Amino acid sequence: MKKTEMKTLMMAFTVFFAVAVVFSGCRSKKDTPDYSAMGTELEIPCSDNEFYSDNTHFRGTGIGESTNLASARRQASLDANAALATSINSTIKSVTERYTQDVTIGDAMEFNQNFEDMTRQVVNQTLNNVSTVCNRTFENEGRYSVYLAVEVDKDELLNDINSRISRDDRLRLDYDRMKFEEIFNEEMENLRDERP
Repeated sequence: MKKTEMKTLMMAFTVFFAVAVVFSGCRSKKDTPDYSAMGTELEIPCSDNEFYSDNTHFRGTGIGESTNLASARRQASLDANAALATSINSTIKSVTERYTQDVTIGDAMEFNQNFEDMTRQVVNQTLNNVSTVCNRTFENEGRYSVYLAVEVDKDELLNDINSRISRDDRLRLDYDRMKFEEIFNEEMENLRDERP
């Protein structure tokens, strides 16, 4: 091969490589959505994936803002506990519905009602014993912003439910602990799988 042919071949290869790089760069920009028209994306403290409910813990996050620090903290706590209670109640409702479909129960409607009443009491009691897993406080020109994440251990809640059922004669008759725990654990796995 002559030197001129070699130079031409090298030049063609270089041009081909440069074009390939440019097109691959363009393609990756196209695949990434452009949200710039929506404004600046915010990173909110205490709201990362690690603060979502998963298969071992129920979690809730809250934000409080006020010119009074105590008020901002109280608002964040109420917000986080409300989110936590919603997550727990939703899961318990799904577990109860699945449980009553899978197990033969004398009066399923009465069992559901009694069980929901009992779990509501357990949830209220549990909310007094939450653990704070994230707490960030900011002050800007006399205005306070508090970000909070709280959690409850799944096993602790399950033990509280089992303990309460064992003391209730009517619920205990229709209660299959192993089946309930199996369904409960499946629903907790669903929480983990639904995380963004």
